[in-house]
Amino acid sequence: MSSGAGPTAIRLPSGHLWTLSGRLRAALAPPAPPPAVPWSTDLEDPAVGRVRLTGLLSGPPEAVCLLLLVHGLGGSVASPYLVAAASAAAGAGLATLRLDLRGADRAGEDYHHAGLTADLQAALASPELARFPHLLLAGFSLGGHLVLRYLTEEPEPRVRAGAAVCAPLDLAAGADAIDAPARWPYRRYLLNHLVEIYAAVAARRPVPVPVERARRVRRLREWDDLVVAPRFGFRDAADYYARASVGPLLGALRRPALLVAARRDPMVPAATLDAALARRPAALQVRWAERGGHVYFPAGLDLGLPGPRGLEGQLLGWLGANFG
Repeated sequence: MSSGAGPTAIRLPSGHLWTLSGRLRAALAPPAPPPAVPWSTDLEDPAVGRVRLTGLLSGPPEAVCLLLLVHGLGGSVASPYLVAAASAAAGAGLATLRLDLRGADRAGEDYHHAGLTADLQAALASPELARFPHLLLAGFSLGGHLVLRYLTEEPEPRVRAGAAVCAPLDLAAGADAIDAPARWPYRRYLLNHLVEIYAAVAARRPVPVPVERARRVRRLREWDDLVVAPRFGFRDAADYYARASVGPLLGALRRPALLVAARRDPMVPAATLDAALARRPAALQVRWAERGGHVYFPAGLDLGLPGPRGLEGQLLGWLGANFG
C-alpha cells in the first residue's frame, strides 16, 4: 500500500454532513427552550410606516445582562440553534431576547435584509430592555452579518460585545456560492421560507412583484433583484450587496467582536470570507472550526475560548470575558 493511503488520505467529515445531520437531530430531538414571555416593540420605517417586531424574552429577574439572539435568513425565534443558545444562556444566568427580524413571525408587517440594522436598534432600545445595564449580541448566518454590521455603526452604549456564527461577510460572494448548482437544496430551503414571509406581507400591502412570480424565483440573486432591491431603494442586487456587505466596514467595529466560521461550511464557504479577513482589525477575533457545517458543530467543539466545550459554551465564555 502506498503512503497515499496513510494520514493524507483521511478526510474530515463533510460540511454537508454536519449541516444536514445537525438539522435532522434538531428536528428529531429539538432543544428544550427556556421559559419565555412574548415581547414586541414598534419602529417607524420611512417607506412603510409602523412595523412591529416580536420575539421571546427569557431570563431570571435578577439578571443584569441580556443577550440579544438573531436568527439567519428565513429563520425565526424557533430555529433550533437560537433555542439552544437561549437555553445555554439561561443556564449561565443571562437574560435573552430571541428576536424575530421583521417578517420572520409570518405576521406580514414587512421583510428584512442583511443590512437592516434598524431592527436591532429598535429591539435594544425597547422599554423592556431598559433595566439591563449590559447588553451582548450573538447572531447566526445572516443574523451574524447583522450583528457585525450593527457594531460598525453607533451601538447602544450598553452594548459590550457581539459574536457572529457562520456569517457571510461579502454578500455578493455569498449569494454566488448559494446559487451554485451543487447547493440547490440549501437554496430551495431558503427560498421556500422567504416566499412564506413575502406572501404574508403581500396579503397586507402592495409588494414589488406578485407572489406567484416570487414563487418562480430559482436563484438568491434573482430574489434580491426582484424583491429586496426595489423594497429598500437599491438599484439591483449588486447595489444591495455592495452597500450592505459588512466586509469592507470591519475596520469600523466599535466593540469587540468574534467570528466563528467552519472550514467546510457549505452555505458560507471559507473562500468567500478571505478578502474581508485579509485586513482583519484588532477588534475582531476569528476562530475556525475544522469540524462542523453551517451553524451546526460537534458537541465537543473547542475553539480555544474560555467556557465549556460546545458552540454555546464557547460563545458564552467569550462573551462573558468581554462583559463588564
